[in-house]
Amino acid sequence: MTRDLSIVLIEDEPAIARNLEYIIREIRPAARIIKVLPNIKESLRWFSASEEVYDLIFSDIRLSDGLSFEIFRKIPLKKPVIFVTAYNDYAIDAFRNNGIDYVLKPFDKEEIHRSLTKYEFFFTSGTEKESRIGALLRQLQSPVKIYKKSFLIHYCGRLIPLEAAKIHWFYTAHEIVYACTVQGQQYIIEFTLEQLEQQLDPGIFFRANRQFILNRNAVETVDYFFNGRLLVTMHPSSDEKIIVSKAKAMLFRKWLDQ
Repeated sequence: MTRDLSIVLIEDEPAIARNLEYIIREIRPAARIIKVLPNIKESLRWFSASEEVYDLIFSDIRLSDGLSFEIFRKIPLKKPVIFVTAYNDYAIDAFRNNGIDYVLKPFDKEEIHRSLTKYEFFFTSGTEKESRIGALLRQLQSPVKIYKKSFLIHYCGRLIPLEAAKIHWFYTAHEIVYACTVQGQQYIIEFTLEQLEQQLDPGIFFRANRQFILNRNAVETVDYFFNGRLLVTMHPSSDEKIIVSKAKAMLFRKWLDQ
Protein backbone atom coordinates (compact mmCIF):
# COMPACT_ATOMS: atom_id res chain seq x y z
CA MET A 1 0.00 0.00 0.00
CA THR A 2 1.13 3.55 -0.65
CA ARG A 3 0.09 4.77 2.80
CA ASP A 4 -0.66 3.41 6.24
CA LEU A 5 -3.82 1.38 6.77
CA SER A 6 -6.71 3.60 7.94
CA ILE A 7 -9.57 2.00 9.85
CA VAL A 8 -13.04 3.01 11.06
CA LEU A 9 -14.54 1.17 14.08
CA ILE A 10 -18.29 0.83 14.61
CA GLU A 11 -18.80 -0.41 18.18
CA ASP A 12 -21.24 0.68 20.92
CA GLU A 13 -19.21 -0.69 23.85
CA PRO A 14 -16.28 1.67 24.66
CA ALA A 15 -14.28 -1.04 26.45
CA ILE A 16 -14.55 -3.40 23.48
CA ALA A 17 -13.67 -0.59 21.05
CA ARG A 18 -10.58 0.25 23.11
CA ASN A 19 -9.54 -3.40 23.27
CA LEU A 20 -9.98 -3.82 19.51
CA GLU A 21 -8.02 -0.64 18.82
CA TYR A 22 -5.22 -1.80 21.14
CA ILE A 23 -5.00 -5.19 19.40
CA ILE A 24 -4.99 -3.63 15.93
CA ARG A 25 -2.19 -1.23 16.89
CA GLU A 26 -0.24 -4.10 18.43
CA ILE A 27 -0.54 -6.15 15.23
CA ARG A 28 -0.14 -3.26 12.78
CA PRO A 29 1.67 -0.39 14.58
CA ALA A 30 1.40 1.85 11.53
CA ALA A 31 -2.40 1.47 11.29
CA ARG A 32 -4.55 4.53 12.08
CA ILE A 33 -7.95 4.35 13.76
CA ILE A 34 -9.45 7.50 12.29
CA LYS A 35 -12.93 7.24 13.85
CA VAL A 36 -14.87 5.21 16.43
CA LEU A 37 -18.64 5.32 15.81
CA PRO A 38 -20.97 4.17 18.62
CA ASN A 39 -24.30 3.67 16.81
CA ILE A 40 -26.21 3.75 13.52
CA LYS A 41 -27.23 7.41 13.82
CA GLU A 42 -23.67 8.67 14.32
CA SER A 43 -22.36 6.34 11.62
CA LEU A 44 -24.84 7.58 9.02
CA ARG A 45 -24.00 11.18 9.88
CA TRP A 46 -20.23 10.63 9.72
CA PHE A 47 -20.13 8.55 6.53
CA SER A 48 -22.43 11.05 4.81
CA ALA A 49 -20.39 14.12 5.72
CA SER A 50 -16.78 13.03 6.24
CA GLU A 51 -14.18 13.36 3.51
CA GLU A 52 -11.55 11.36 5.38
CA VAL A 53 -10.03 8.52 3.40
CA TYR A 54 -10.17 5.09 5.01
CA ASP A 55 -9.45 1.53 3.86
CA LEU A 56 -11.32 -0.83 6.14
CA ILE A 57 -14.24 -0.97 8.58
CA PHE A 58 -14.49 -3.10 11.72
CA SER A 59 -18.16 -3.24 12.73
CA ASP A 60 -20.26 -4.74 15.49
CA ILE A 61 -23.67 -5.95 14.29
CA ARG A 62 -26.12 -5.42 17.15
CA LEU A 63 -25.80 -1.78 18.16
CA SER A 64 -27.81 0.17 20.70
CA ASP A 65 -30.14 1.52 18.00
CA GLY A 66 -30.42 -1.49 15.68
CA LEU A 67 -28.40 -3.69 13.33
CA SER A 68 -25.38 -2.12 11.65
CA PHE A 69 -26.52 -3.53 8.29
CA GLU A 70 -28.84 -0.54 8.16
CA ILE A 71 -25.79 1.69 7.70
CA PHE A 72 -24.56 -0.22 4.67
CA ARG A 73 -28.03 -0.40 3.13
CA LYS A 74 -28.61 3.35 3.42
CA ILE A 75 -25.14 4.47 2.31
CA PRO A 76 -23.43 2.64 -0.58
CA LEU A 77 -20.04 2.25 1.10
CA LYS A 78 -17.52 0.48 -1.09
CA LYS A 79 -14.98 -0.44 1.55
CA PRO A 80 -14.57 -3.97 2.98
CA VAL A 81 -16.01 -4.73 6.41
CA ILE A 82 -14.81 -7.13 9.11
CA PHE A 83 -17.81 -7.86 11.32
CA VAL A 84 -17.11 -8.44 15.02
CA THR A 85 -20.09 -9.73 16.97
CA ALA A 86 -21.24 -11.91 19.86
CA TYR A 87 -23.81 -13.62 17.62
CA ASN A 88 -23.24 -16.30 15.01
CA ASP A 89 -26.56 -16.03 13.13
CA TYR A 90 -25.84 -13.00 10.91
CA ALA A 91 -23.08 -14.45 8.72
CA ILE A 92 -25.07 -14.48 5.48
CA ASP A 93 -26.23 -10.89 5.96
CA ALA A 94 -22.67 -9.88 6.80
CA PHE A 95 -21.28 -11.19 3.53
CA ARG A 96 -24.10 -9.45 1.68
CA ASN A 97 -22.98 -6.14 3.21
CA ASN A 98 -19.33 -5.92 2.13
CA GLY A 99 -18.24 -8.43 4.78
CA ILE A 100 -14.90 -10.15 4.21
CA ASP A 101 -14.66 -11.81 7.62
CA TYR A 102 -16.83 -12.65 10.62
CA VAL A 103 -15.22 -12.65 14.08
CA LEU A 104 -17.09 -13.84 17.17
CA LYS A 105 -16.70 -12.12 20.53
CA PRO A 106 -14.86 -12.51 22.78
CA PHE A 107 -12.11 -12.17 20.17
CA ASP A 108 -8.37 -12.47 20.67
CA LYS A 109 -5.22 -11.16 19.01
CA GLU A 110 -4.84 -14.22 16.78
CA GLU A 111 -8.34 -13.82 15.30
CA ILE A 112 -7.86 -10.12 14.54
CA HIS A 113 -4.45 -10.86 13.03
CA ARG A 114 -6.03 -13.47 10.79
CA SER A 115 -8.71 -10.99 9.66
CA LEU A 116 -6.19 -8.26 8.85
CA THR A 117 -4.07 -10.77 6.94
CA LYS A 118 -7.13 -11.75 4.92
CA TYR A 119 -7.83 -8.09 4.14
CA GLU A 120 -4.27 -7.55 2.98
CA PHE A 121 -4.40 -10.69 0.84
CA PHE A 122 -7.53 -9.62 -1.02
CA PHE A 123 -7.14 -5.85 -1.16
CA THR A 124 -3.45 -4.98 -1.35
CA SER A 125 -0.89 -5.51 -4.08
CA GLY A 126 1.21 -8.62 -4.50
CA THR A 127 -1.41 -11.14 -5.65
CA GLU A 128 -3.25 -11.24 -8.93
CA LYS A 129 -6.87 -10.13 -8.80
CA GLU A 130 -8.17 -13.39 -10.30
CA SER A 131 -6.41 -15.44 -7.61
CA ARG A 132 -7.83 -13.27 -4.83
CA ILE A 133 -11.37 -13.52 -6.16
CA GLY A 134 -11.04 -17.26 -6.65
CA ALA A 135 -9.82 -17.75 -3.08
CA LEU A 136 -12.68 -15.60 -1.76
CA LEU A 137 -15.27 -17.59 -3.69
CA ARG A 138 -13.84 -20.86 -2.40
CA GLN A 139 -14.08 -19.55 1.15
CA LEU A 140 -17.68 -18.38 0.74
CA GLN A 141 -18.62 -21.78 -0.68
CA SER A 142 -17.05 -23.68 2.22
CA PRO A 143 -19.48 -25.53 4.55
CA VAL A 144 -21.04 -23.72 7.48
CA LYS A 145 -19.56 -24.84 10.79
CA ILE A 146 -21.59 -27.61 12.43
CA TYR A 147 -21.65 -27.58 16.22
CA LYS A 148 -21.65 -30.68 18.42
CA LYS A 149 -25.18 -31.91 19.13
CA SER A 150 -24.46 -34.83 21.45
CA PHE A 151 -21.80 -36.49 23.58
CA LEU A 152 -21.13 -40.20 24.07
CA ILE A 153 -20.78 -40.67 27.83
CA HIS A 154 -19.03 -43.57 29.59
CA TYR A 155 -21.17 -44.36 32.63
CA CYS A 156 -21.28 -47.52 34.79
CA GLY A 157 -19.75 -49.67 32.08
CA ARG A 158 -22.15 -48.37 29.42
CA LEU A 159 -22.14 -45.76 26.66
CA ILE A 160 -24.90 -43.17 26.94
CA PRO A 161 -25.66 -40.63 24.18
CA LEU A 162 -26.32 -37.25 25.82
CA GLU A 163 -27.81 -34.38 23.84
CA ALA A 164 -25.89 -31.12 24.15
CA ALA A 165 -29.17 -29.20 24.48
CA LYS A 166 -29.99 -31.18 27.65
CA ILE A 167 -26.71 -30.17 29.31
CA HIS A 168 -27.43 -27.10 31.43
CA TRP A 169 -23.85 -26.33 32.39
CA PHE A 170 -20.31 -27.66 32.14
CA TYR A 171 -18.02 -27.39 35.15
CA THR A 172 -14.36 -28.18 35.72
CA ALA A 173 -12.76 -29.17 39.02
CA HIS A 174 -9.36 -30.79 39.64
CA GLU A 175 -8.80 -31.02 35.86
CA ILE A 176 -11.99 -33.03 35.37
CA VAL A 177 -14.92 -31.63 33.35
CA TYR A 178 -18.49 -32.48 34.30
CA ALA A 179 -21.74 -32.00 32.40
CA CYS A 180 -24.86 -31.33 34.47
CA THR A 181 -28.24 -32.20 32.95
CA VAL A 182 -31.71 -30.78 33.53
CA GLN A 183 -32.35 -33.55 36.10
CA GLY A 184 -29.22 -32.58 38.03
CA GLN A 185 -27.26 -35.65 36.94
CA GLN A 186 -23.53 -35.08 36.44
CA TYR A 187 -21.36 -36.96 33.95
CA ILE A 188 -17.66 -36.76 33.23
CA ILE A 189 -16.90 -35.27 29.82
CA GLU A 190 -13.63 -36.17 28.09
CA PHE A 191 -12.96 -32.65 26.82
CA THR A 192 -11.48 -29.52 28.33
CA LEU A 193 -13.60 -26.38 28.57
CA GLU A 194 -11.37 -24.84 25.88
CA GLN A 195 -12.18 -27.73 23.52
CA LEU A 196 -15.87 -27.49 24.37
CA GLU A 197 -15.88 -23.77 23.51
CA GLN A 198 -14.87 -24.68 19.96
CA GLN A 199 -17.45 -27.46 19.66
CA LEU A 200 -20.55 -25.87 21.20
CA ASP A 201 -22.93 -23.42 19.55
CA PRO A 202 -22.00 -19.97 20.97
CA GLY A 203 -25.60 -18.86 20.53
CA ILE A 204 -26.60 -21.41 23.17
CA PHE A 205 -23.48 -21.84 25.33
CA PHE A 206 -21.36 -19.14 26.99
CA ARG A 207 -18.00 -19.45 28.76
CA ALA A 208 -18.84 -17.58 31.96
CA ASN A 209 -15.43 -17.99 33.60
CA ARG A 210 -12.57 -20.45 33.97
CA GLN A 211 -14.84 -23.04 35.58
CA PHE A 212 -18.21 -22.82 33.84
CA ILE A 213 -19.83 -22.96 30.40
CA LEU A 214 -23.55 -22.18 30.65
CA ASN A 215 -26.61 -23.10 28.59
CA ARG A 216 -28.69 -19.93 28.10
CA ASN A 217 -31.94 -21.94 28.42
CA ALA A 218 -30.94 -22.91 31.97
CA VAL A 219 -30.24 -19.40 33.28
CA GLU A 220 -32.82 -18.57 35.95
CA THR A 221 -31.67 -15.20 37.29
CA VAL A 222 -28.78 -12.79 36.97
CA ASP A 223 -27.93 -10.51 39.90
CA TYR A 224 -25.51 -7.62 40.08
CA PHE A 225 -22.43 -8.56 42.09
CA PHE A 226 -19.46 -6.60 43.42
CA ASN A 227 -17.29 -4.43 41.13
CA GLY A 228 -19.48 -4.72 38.04
CA ARG A 229 -19.58 -8.51 38.05
CA LEU A 230 -22.70 -10.67 37.65
CA LEU A 231 -23.94 -13.56 39.80
CA VAL A 232 -25.77 -16.22 37.76
CA THR A 233 -28.30 -18.68 39.17
CA MET A 234 -28.83 -21.79 37.07
CA HIS A 235 -31.35 -24.61 36.96
CA PRO A 236 -30.34 -26.98 38.38
CA SER A 237 -28.34 -24.93 40.85
CA SER A 238 -24.60 -25.29 41.26
CA ASP A 239 -22.73 -25.82 44.53
CA GLU A 240 -20.24 -23.19 43.35
CA LYS A 241 -21.11 -19.53 42.79
CA ILE A 242 -21.12 -18.70 39.09
CA ILE A 243 -19.58 -15.26 38.65
CA VAL A 244 -19.23 -13.44 35.33
CA SER A 245 -16.37 -10.95 35.38
CA LYS A 246 -16.80 -7.24 34.72
CA ALA A 247 -14.95 -7.63 31.41
CA LYS A 248 -17.42 -10.26 30.22
CA ALA A 249 -20.57 -8.86 31.83
CA MET A 250 -21.75 -6.84 28.83
CA LEU A 251 -21.11 -9.71 26.40
CA PHE A 252 -23.01 -12.03 28.71
CA ARG A 253 -26.00 -9.67 28.86
CA LYS A 254 -26.01 -9.33 25.08
CA TRP A 255 -25.79 -13.10 24.71
CA LEU A 256 -28.86 -13.54 26.92
CA ASP A 257 -30.73 -10.82 25.02
CA GLN A 258 -30.90 -12.66 21.69
